[in-house]
Amino acid sequence: MSLSKNLEKKISKKIKRCQLLIEKDAGTQFCDETTEFIVICNAGLSTGLQQEALLTEALQHGSIRQVRFPPGKSYSFLQCTSKPSAQSVYTALNGICTLGQDGAVLLLAFCNALPPCQDDPWNHILPNDLILERNFIDETMEKLLLEAVNSEDSEETNVQLSKTLKHRKVKHFGYEFVYGTNNVDKTKPLDRKIPSVCNELWHRLQNLHPELRWHFPDQLTVNQYEPGQGIPPHVDTHSAFDDPILSLSLGSDIVMEFKQPSSGKQVCVDLPSRSLLIMAGESRYDWTHGITPRKMDTIPSPNGDLTVRKRRVRVSLTFRKLLQNDRCGCQFPTLCDTVQQSAGKQPNLLECHAAQVEAQNVHRVYNEIAKHFSDTRHSPWPKVEAFVRSLSDGAVLLDVGCGNGKYLASSERAVMLGCDRSEGLLQVCVDRGFNVLQCDCLAVPFRDESVDACISIAVIHHLATDQRRKQAISEMLRVLRPGGKALIYVWAKNQEANAKKSSYLRQNKQNNKPIAEDDPANDGSLIVQTEKVIAGVNDCTLPVHTNRTQFQHQDLLVPWKLRTNDSMEKTTFLRYYHVFEEHELEKLCLASGEARIQLIESYYDQGNWCVVLQKKCLQNPVL
Repeated sequence: MSLSKNLEKKISKKIKRCQLLIEKDAGTQFCDETTEFIVICNAGLSTGLQQEALLTEALQHGSIRQVRFPPGKSYSFLQCTSKPSAQSVYTALNGICTLGQDGAVLLLAFCNALPPCQDDPWNHILPNDLILERNFIDETMEKLLLEAVNSEDSEETNVQLSKTLKHRKVKHFGYEFVYGTNNVDKTKPLDRKIPSVCNELWHRLQNLHPELRWHFPDQLTVNQYEPGQGIPPHVDTHSAFDDPILSLSLGSDIVMEFKQPSSGKQVCVDLPSRSLLIMAGESRYDWTHGITPRKMDTIPSPNGDLTVRKRRVRVSLTFRKLLQNDRCGCQFPTLCDTVQQSAGKQPNLLECHAAQVEAQNVHRVYNEIAKHFSDTRHSPWPKVEAFVRSLSDGAVLLDVGCGNGKYLASSERAVMLGCDRSEGLLQVCVDRGFNVLQCDCLAVPFRDESVDACISIAVIHHLATDQRRKQAISEMLRVLRPGGKALIYVWAKNQEANAKKSSYLRQNKQNNKPIAEDDPANDGSLIVQTEKVIAGVNDCTLPVHTNRTQFQHQDLLVPWKLRTNDSMEKTTFLRYYHVFEEHELEKLCLASGEARIQLIESYYDQGNWCVVLQKKCLQNPVL
C-alpha cells in the first residue's frame, strides 16, 4: 500500500512533532537515513500497544532482534537484524498499520540507537533455587493425568468444580484453595483426594533431585487456561504451605514472569508442555510469579531474534504441602505474611524510634527528591487556595511545611510566611522570592499568638506517633491569635468516597477495571513488601505501599521513584506516612487544643481528611 503525497506530508509533520518530544524525554537521536533502529513515535505502553501485536505485524516484513517498551511512555522501539529488514518494516508499517490508540496509524522514524533500559528479562539466569525439568513426563503420562483430574466427579461436585473464575477454570483436590485469602481451611478436607496416578511423579522427582527436602503433597489445584487468560503476580502464602511448590504444565507452552520486589529484578521463564517447575527456597519465598493474560507470547527464537508463539489451552497442576503450624520461619521477610501479621507491634516500636524514622524516611528523602518533588507540585488545591484568599488585608499567614511554596503566592493581601524542614524545598522557595525559614513543625520559632492563620497541607501524616502529631497541631494553635483559623490536610486511608475514586487512584488505569474473583487484591489481603526502617533494629519494619492502590495499612512506606542519572533506571526512595481513618484527625485536633479551639468544618477532599479550626477568644481576659 502506497501513500499519497498529501498524506505523506501530513504524516511527516506529525512525526516531526513526536520526534521533538521524544528527543527531549528520552534523549533519542533521530536520523534521516535507514538504520537498524526504529522508533514507533505514537504508540507504547501508555497507549495500550502490546508487544506481541507489534511483533506479529513487524515479523511479516523483517527479522527483529529487540523490542523495547519504556514504562509509562507513548512511544516504543524496535531493533531489526539488518538495515534491509528495518527498511522493509518501516515501509510496511509507517502511516499504514493501525495499532495506534483508537485505531490510529503508527508513525515510525529511524534513530541511532536504542535507549538504555533495565536488563532484558530473557537474559537473566533463573532465580535462585528455581528448577525447571523439561520433558518431566511423556505424552502417555500427560494423557493419564488429564483423564484423572477430569474424571470421577459426581454431579454434586461437578457443580463446585466447574466454577469458572474470570481468569480461568479451576478445581481442587485434598483441600480447597480459597482465593482472596490465598489459603486453605485445614478443618475442611475434601473427599476428593489427589489422584493416585500422581504417585509416579514423586518417584521420578526423588530420583532426579534427592537433595530436595521432600514430602508428599496433600493439596492440588488444577487450572485450565484458555488463550488470553492468565493469573496475577502472587506468592504462595508462606504460612500456609511448605517448601517446595510444584507446577506441572500440560497441553501448551507458556511464559511465566518472576519478579523480586526486594531487588526489582524480573525474569521470564518459558515453561514447555510436560515440564515440571520446582519453586524452592528463594524462588518460592522471595519472588512473585504470574502469567500475563494474552493470546501470544514473545520468546527468543533459536537464532537469537525475537518471535511470537500462539498460546493453546494449558492445564497446570500445582502441588502443595500444608504447613501445620501456620507460621513461616523463612529468611525472606519481604513477601512473608508471618512478618506482615506482626505489623501490630509497630506502633510501640515507632514510639521508641519515631525521630529516627522521620529523619531517615522523611527529612533525608525530601532533601534528595526536592527538585523533582517540586516539579510535580505546581497546582494549588482549590479549597486550600480559597482559604488563603479569604484572609483580610494585612493578615499574617504561616504555612507550616510549605514545601515549594505553592500557596505562598495565593494572596497579595496577606503577609505570607512559610517554614519547612527540607533545605532543598526551601531553596526553591528562596529562588521564587518567598519569605521562608527552616524549622521543625514540632517547635515553630514564632511567638505565642503572632499569626492570624495557619495552614498545614500534607505534613502531619509524616509524623510517626500520635503524640508527635498532637505536638505539631499544638504548635500551630500556640502561634495562632484568638479568633485565628487553621486549615489542616492529611492523607486518608480510604481513597474512595461516595463510590468515587480519588484522583490518586484514578491515575492507575487498572483501578477502573473490575477486580477478578481470583485476584489476590480482591479482599485487600494482598501480601506486600516490607522494609526495615531502623538500622540495627531487626523488628522495626514497615509495609511498602504499592503506588496508586488502596491503602492496606495506616503506618507504611510510600515509594518515590527518581531517575538519578542519565540512564532509564530509577532510584526508589521510601517516605514514611501515617494515613488517617475517618474522624481520626478531628479527634486528634480536639485532643491537642483542649478547650482552646472550635472545630469549624471537617470534610473529605480528593483522598484527604481536612479540618478548619478556630482558636477561641478568651471571654474574661486578665488585665
